[in-house]
Amino acid sequence: MANTTVASAATQRGALKKNSVSVLGVFGPQSELQALMRLSSGRVKKVKPGSRVGSGKVVAIDVEGVVLRQSGQNRRIDIPGS
Repeated sequence: MANTTVASAATQRGALKKNSVSVLGVFGPQSELQALMRLSSGRVKKVKPGSRVGSGKVVAIDVEGVVLRQSGQNRRIDIPGS
């Protein structure tokens, strides 16, 4: 397959919103899932339950995304396309 074909098949335009937190992927054994998150600054951070992300805290990770606790409320962030 040509590189351009691979790139177009693996890319979703607009899937990651600029200046917001996104989940890039989830990995690890089911009992200890971790996630890669792209922060609003563009930095990528590996997180696990209990990790701080911006003004929030990771409270759960599953195969579809991450749940953050911010300002007393839970906010779910799914992996784009899941």
